[in-house]
Amino acid sequence: MKKPLSVAELEQRHCRAHEGGQALPEAAILAQLAPLPGWAHREGALERSYDFANYYSTIAFVNAIAWMIHREDHHPDLAVHYNRCVVRFNTHSVGGISENDFICAAKCDAIFAAGVAKSA
Repeated sequence: MKKPLSVAELEQRHCRAHEGGQALPEAAILAQLAPLPGWAHREGALERSYDFANYYSTIAFVNAIAWMIHREDHHPDLAVHYNRCVVRFNTHSVGGISENDFICAAKCDAIFAAGVAKSA
């Protein structure tokens, strides 16, 4: 990733294998975080907490992103609470953050913005 990608560009991309690749440098990670409000680089992962009205809405969001992350074959760590879900992405094969993490972060935000869980 040379220059930061827009949210629309990230949403259009798909994850790819990074076997033998390298993690993004800190400067590139910080630059790419700019168009993704709410996401932070914490302890070697991209992390965001999503808030919901209740447990049912939280689970609806988890189920919705499960389809996306399965299709992208890039699985986050999830901490599911009554009215909150914390999503953490990193790329184990590079030992840090890759473009895949930003792609999935943008797609999680799109699912949240679409209100999948709000109508639950």
